[in-house]
Order: sequence, then structure tokens, then C-alpha cells
Amino acid sequence: MLGTVILFAGHAHADPRRDFCPDRPGKGSPSCVVDPGVFQLEASALDAAFQRSGPGSTDTYAVGVLELRLGLTPLMEGQVQWTPYSQVRVQGAGQTARTEGVGDLVLLLRRSLRNPDGSGFSAALQPFVSVPTGKRGVGAGGWQGGLVVPLSVPLSGDLALGMAPEIDITRDADGEGTHLTWTMVAGLSWPVGPVTLGAELWGSIDDDPADRAHRASLDVTLAWQPPGHDDLQFDVGVYGGLTRDTPDLEVSAGLSRRF
Repeated sequence: MLGTVILFAGHAHADPRRDFCPDRPGKGSPSCVVDPGVFQLEASALDAAFQRSGPGSTDTYAVGVLELRLGLTPLMEGQVQWTPYSQVRVQGAGQTARTEGVGDLVLLLRRSLRNPDGSGFSAALQPFVSVPTGKRGVGAGGWQGGLVVPLSVPLSGDLALGMAPEIDITRDADGEGTHLTWTMVAGLSWPVGPVTLGAELWGSIDDDPADRAHRASLDVTLAWQPPGHDDLQFDVGVYGGLTRDTPDLEVSAGLSRRF
């Protein structure tokens, strides 16, 4: 699902809450946890992925991807993620097949192990389960789940390193069983005034018994906090595929708002 390795440098202000730390943009997950009782909305205006393989092509679009975050304790938050509309369009042999509908519902907990505000060396555990609310072809076609371990390490100056190893139980392509998928994200982020720039490398090994897939991408992200608005962020991301199994290009744009 959707995440980031972007960390915002701390600064003195009257707000007693932790520094704003959205999941967006990027494919990883941050190690920070929102304050108890604080609600945060993160939404994508549009996600699109384009893949060309041989004579055919696959285009995927998702509109209004939602992530709702709520601080449960000083060390734990809960999340609900859902895609209200997604479309997959496959072209080949002079024909076009289109599948569209709502996506799956993802329920997630993030439990901080160290520094829940994301400062210093920060670590968390993030188990999740995916509920099959979307039809096959848009959703996974069955229950899925996994565990992410978000980590962040400060480097020199404001530069920060983020990592997010992940292991998932994923539905087989034929829908008859499950298999393991291994994923790793590592990236750097650095703030330049109200803008935070990010670069990350994402890789995944999908052990589907019918067709083992190796996916990887090199990603560039940009997040902007309007001056004077500590609870608001706009973001864009561009993701370039590095293997045949990966979409050639993915783009995303959205926003995050803390209440």
C-alpha cells in the first residue's frame, strides 16, 4: 500500500503535538506515530501506473485513495486504508479488457518501539490485514496480511535514512492459495525550506508458485508544507520501474491533513 521515508526536522512552536509526519509520499512506511486522539487524513488525487510488456500493455488508475490515521496511545496508532475507485485496463492482440470497481480495505496498527515522534533512531512494528472488499482483478480476491518494520536513522545535518522491510501473505494469481512476498524500501530524505525531497529504492520478490516475479523501482518524491500551515502537506511522486515485472512508470499526487 501507500508510505514514505520523509521525516520533518523538529522545530520549536506552540503546538504541543509531535511534528507532522505523513505516510505520503513514497512506497515505504515511516516509523513515527500520531499523538493520542489525533486524527489524520491522507488522500491521493490520482495514482496511475503504466506497463508495456511485449505487444500488450497494462494501465492502472486509482482515484481518491484514502488513509485514515488515529492515535490510540502514546505509542500506537490505527489506520484504515481504502480505494473507492480503481480501473485496470489491459490491451493486447487488438482487444482491450477493462476491470473497475472499489479496492480492498486495509486495517493496520503501528506500534512504536523507539522514539514515536520519529526523532533519532526510530523503529516500529506495523502488522496489517487486507479485507477483500474489491472484486477480483481490482482487489486481491481474498484475505491477505503482513508485517512491516519501519526504521529511520538520522544522518548528517537534516539528511535522514528510512527503511521498511516487509513480509506479506499474498493471494496466488489463480486464487487457489497463498504465498509469501518479500519487500524492502530504503531511501533518503532532506528538507529544503518548506519542501522535502526524497529518493528511494524499492524492491519486491513475489513467490507466486505460477510465476515468481521480481519487482524494483527507483523513486523520486517531493512534499511541500505551505508556510504557516504545520498540519497540511501536498505531495507528488514519480516511480520508475527497473525490472520487466514492474510498471515502467508510476505517478502519484495527493495531500495530508492533521486535525
